[in-house]
Amino acid sequence: MADTVKGPASYFPSIEKKYGRPIAEWKTLIRSSPLTKHMELVTWLKAEHGLGHGHANALVKHTLAEGAGV
Repeated sequence: MADTVKGPASYFPSIEKKYGRPIAEWKTLIRSSPLTKHMELVTWLKAEHGLGHGHANALVKHTLAEGAGV
């Protein structure tokens, strides 16, 4: 039996389905942004890309936790 995905990554399938972009593309956008603070990035994703708060928050949290480039 496969482990259930938990945390921010549990949102990834619905993010890809709803917004039509792979998670890797969203992470690249986040890393390329001049913004570095969590809520700045969440607000930016919501305003510029139309993401809902939960989806934007999950993407930012997961990307920042990886640490690469941000």
